[in-house]
Amino acid sequence: QVQLVESGGGLVQAGGSLRLSCAASGRAFSGYVMGWFRQAPGKEREFVAAISWNGDRTIYADSVKGRFTMSRDNAKNTVYLQMNSLKPEDTAVYYCAGDQNRRAILVTAARFYDYWGQGTQVTVSS
Repeated sequence: QVQLVESGGGLVQAGGSLRLSCAASGRAFSGYVMGWFRQAPGKEREFVAAISWNGDRTIYADSVKGRFTMSRDNAKNTVYLQMNSLKPEDTAVYYCAGDQNRRAILVTAARFYDYWGQGTQVTVSS
């Protein structure tokens, strides 16, 4: 069992930056694919980014490519999402998620992820 706790959200002006963190409990974390998702009011949860178990592969949604960077530190049981050049449309609750079944195959569908954090709010003002 893995528990995930996100932090780092907040209010930022358009063009600004935030770094989200997701701390995981459990020794198995280092073997998991990890992902970030977000959900804006009235919209479905959408994929943002994912990273392989050792951090050598990442994928991003087209809407954040070139602006967001996902990384992980397995020694600290933590994944990060560096968000630059933020836009008002990035406003959402951001969730981290863990996929215990695929070490290097990165999937974008939420149904493949087994563990979820409680989310952290990101608000970008114009």
